[in-house]
Amino acid sequence: MLATLTLASGIAHAQLEPERLYYGKDRPAPMVVSVPDGFVGEIRIALFEGGGGTPIDSAPAAGGRVDLAALFPSLWSQDQPRVIYAQLELDGAQTGAPVVLQPLLTPNTASNVSKQNPLQPTFGKGMVIFEDDRLAMAARSGLAQNAQRAVTFSGVRAYVDQHVVFETTAGEIIFRLRPDAAPNTAFNFLHLVRGGFYTDIIFHRVVGELPDGAPFVIQCGDPSGTGSGGPGYFVDLEESTLAHDFGVLSMARSNDPNTNGSQVFVCLSRAGTARLDGLYTAFAQAVSGAEVIARIARVETGEGDRPVDPPVIRAARAIDAPPIGRRPEPVTTPAEAPIER
Repeated sequence: MLATLTLASGIAHAQLEPERLYYGKDRPAPMVVSVPDGFVGEIRIALFEGGGGTPIDSAPAAGGRVDLAALFPSLWSQDQPRVIYAQLELDGAQTGAPVVLQPLLTPNTASNVSKQNPLQPTFGKGMVIFEDDRLAMAARSGLAQNAQRAVTFSGVRAYVDQHVVFETTAGEIIFRLRPDAAPNTAFNFLHLVRGGFYTDIIFHRVVGELPDGAPFVIQCGDPSGTGSGGPGYFVDLEESTLAHDFGVLSMARSNDPNTNGSQVFVCLSRAGTARLDGLYTAFAQAVSGAEVIARIARVETGEGDRPVDPPVIRAARAIDAPPIGRRPEPVTTPAEAPIER
């Protein structure tokens, strides 16, 4: 169960929990405040923009059922609705995972402007990543937003913020999701994880370095292992504020920008993946497992950058994120270069 937990399930710890996943604009937003038995101190809920360290608003609350919209009337009156986080605080201490409040906004999709795109896929079967700046720049100029639709703010999607753990044959990687950077993509990925999609899936493509020597990416997420499979549906390209860099998780796709599904790649360097900004949707960043990423990047590969003995994601699971003030920092490149063979 992604968003709704009973009060009984959270009574042993302190947590703010949505009663349901979706709330319509200008309507109540009931949530449950669970606190330890016997707690008699101050209870507050603070709102944070983008998961930052300084609250943008704060209000007193009480244990049990609360209406977040009544506590924060600004929830429905934002001039520019954006992802915010609601964090429970007990006696001034942040407690439990924050709740993601994603505004439901009319999206605009990207399209290929060129009728005949000369670019050839250079990374995987159907899932494309371009390998040099010339191709990347050409691709960038070939993408445009469709005619801008009038944006309607319909309400919010509310769920407890979570990290995703990849249990691989090379070790464990933990990713912090970034719904503040790419909310729909982050939620789609979480949906697949919670549904068990990433079970016994290989890293089918490993490009330890580009021709210029820059570390590039490791790719996974296809149950068929061919590089052409997916979840049976597509998700549109979503503009992301998260830059591609070491440990960043981003969506792979075909030459059509709106063919994101389940295939993802982990970046190996800023130098190798900066050219992907704006072309692919970055939506999470590793906060643990840098050495594991590097280990996978060093595996022996054969034709088509396919590992000879592919590393495997045995399972992927979601765990509650820490409070905003205790979030771990993104990983950095290990001292040992990941591209050595």
